[in-house]
Amino acid sequence: MGQKTHPIGFRLGVSQDWQSKWFNEKHYSEYLLEDEKIRNAVKKAYFHAGISKVKIERSGNRVNVIIVTGRPGILIGKKGSEINNIKSLVKSVVSPERDIVISIEEVRTPELDAQLTAEFIAGRIEKRASYKRTMKRSIQFALKKGALGVKTMVGGRINGAEIARSEWYREGRVPLQTLRAHVDYGFAIAHTKYGVLGVKVWIFTKENSPVKSA
Repeated sequence: MGQKTHPIGFRLGVSQDWQSKWFNEKHYSEYLLEDEKIRNAVKKAYFHAGISKVKIERSGNRVNVIIVTGRPGILIGKKGSEINNIKSLVKSVVSPERDIVISIEEVRTPELDAQLTAEFIAGRIEKRASYKRTMKRSIQFALKKGALGVKTMVGGRINGAEIARSEWYREGRVPLQTLRAHVDYGFAIAHTKYGVLGVKVWIFTKENSPVKSA
């Protein structure tokens, strides 16, 4: 009891797709570390651009970095000028022989993206907004955009309390054990003057129909 599994890792290959698409037994650890460096560098440099995820595809020395964002204009820049800056940033953290290609994908409905919702809640908490009101507002935004269920959780020294605790709200249905359910999950950190708060968001958007056996 109480052993939690990652909602996205649990559904990989069923209702969720991999964020890194490549396979190489010989250079596996090297590629894995590069992927992590790319994601950390892009997220840190362009946190204000509302980056949901960074997908990476490899073919030989070619590395295709697909940035999924809620504000594509910031990442593209005037006449695509910012793309070159992102390319230079990625090249600085990977092996020099890599051929880098940058692609930008827009998140059509940011309210249904769990990562962006978690970062929104964390940002509001850092600005000293009421965490209860912010969590409830985020849930309402997602439900209005068509979510079937939303759960939000904030944990840590809430409002500067001596003892850390977690508080959560849920509306609708969030089936955590159903593999065919498409449950998006996001996690963000709020840095406040009384400590660090963790924010988790689960958004249930659709359920794939069960496969009928012949």
